[in-house]
Amino acid sequence: MSAPGVSAVLSIAGTDPSGGAGIQADLKSIAAHGGYGMAVVTALVAQNTTGVREVHLPPVDFLRAQLDAVSDDVRLDAVKIGMLGTASVVAEVADWLRTSAVGVPVVLDPVMVATSGDRLLEADAESAVRALLTLATVVTPNLPELGILAAEPPAADWPSALAQAGRVARAHGVTVLVKGGHLESGSSPDALVSVRADAPDGVDVVELPAERVRTRNSHGTGCSLSSALATLIASGETVAVAAALAKEWLSEALRRSEELDVGRGRGPVNHFAGSLGTLSPAARLRAGGGVREPVTSSWWRDTETVRRQTERGAFVRALADGSLAPERFDAYLAQDAIYLDGYADVLAAAALTAPDDQERAFWADAAVQCRDAEMQLHLSRLSGRAAARPWPTTVAYLDHLRTAVATGSHLRVSAAVLPCYWVYRDIGLLLHEARHPAHPYDDWLATYGDAGFDEATERAIGYAERAAAADPDGVPAAGSAFYRSTALERDFFAAPVERDLRELGVPPAR
Repeated sequence: MSAPGVSAVLSIAGTDPSGGAGIQADLKSIAAHGGYGMAVVTALVAQNTTGVREVHLPPVDFLRAQLDAVSDDVRLDAVKIGMLGTASVVAEVADWLRTSAVGVPVVLDPVMVATSGDRLLEADAESAVRALLTLATVVTPNLPELGILAAEPPAADWPSALAQAGRVARAHGVTVLVKGGHLESGSSPDALVSVRADAPDGVDVVELPAERVRTRNSHGTGCSLSSALATLIASGETVAVAAALAKEWLSEALRRSEELDVGRGRGPVNHFAGSLGTLSPAARLRAGGGVREPVTSSWWRDTETVRRQTERGAFVRALADGSLAPERFDAYLAQDAIYLDGYADVLAAAALTAPDDQERAFWADAAVQCRDAEMQLHLSRLSGRAAARPWPTTVAYLDHLRTAVATGSHLRVSAAVLPCYWVYRDIGLLLHEARHPAHPYDDWLATYGDAGFDEATERAIGYAERAAAADPDGVPAAGSAFYRSTALERDFFAAPVERDLRELGVPPAR
């Protein structure tokens, strides 16, 4: 058995001694999502960030001995399958699944070609991998791998990829998480394609849009995403929610990959960017007979680095000392107005799931205040001077909040909206202290530090804490939602000064 409250996830895959892909990446991803990771090695791969040098395959009977040693002793909550290499290995894994992992969710990452272009699956094993699809819960191919699974050329565009995924899903009765990372576009969409008899063409498509993260550090992204997905499913999330959360996590891991500086080639993602530690708060609750500190306090502590980045960011510093260019301030206000409009809808959704009339009234009043007072304050100051096209950071933040609403979890929504209270209050106090009569933004800074907002923040913290106590199983995902919102607060403040305003659609100052 694994530790109480921790999902046990087995990775069946090849190795990567440089640590960015394969089993090493799987174990990091599992730990980042609060799971207990185990590993059965299918292949010993001599590789690094620049490519694969050599592959050694242990005997198949030794592979089976590893599999049996784990399943004879440990309860499995999910299985992630990566590199298999040969038809005989595929057949052995399939036989083990049929006999020793019945009913266990299986996420299959059909590793066929490495990011570097190196072949990792023998050509005669392709049909065996297609047969393995019937034993999988979800398969996570990139576009070239999806083409191989469909026995067709790779899709050249997103609609073709969705159609191809539909054919694979119907043919094998498996849900396909199709990934658009290989497309040449500014976005990086994913989609869940699953069989549904009453849907058009017999398949249901749930798209997961996202802005493309511009980085060369893509080593092991497929391994990392699939093992994160397996861990989230093992923890009780639906496949749709798990896919959305895993994609959010991977985007953040890509954004912060430059912090690692590993290798001369395609570096790895930052697996622990945004994670809340290997033992989730829910696990600590069960294992320790209580929580040593409030859950929300642990969330606040775990986001300290991100919050310091926000406070020390160029936008906050320039707004505080008065050096912020007017067109950049107006651009920020325009985006904040767009954000507030969507945020009000999320607050209204929080009211619908609140457990009592008092809390329902709190969230409903906040939604009204957000749209009728705060947003109008922004628009009146702008008087149409800034562009109103939503920026990628604005879209990403609202998509994150809407994903929390879609889960139906009041705890998740409470955690996701909380940084807009808590972080904003702290930034507001910092800015309020910077005001003086000659400050070019003194009238705006005067709106910060409001006693009513301070009281509302404390109530929002209390409601999140109460929701966590009522739903301890939901605490890990809620903590991740809180962290993601905190990171998006940072990115939202940073965008007006770190991005070229012409790129973001803001006309130059006259």
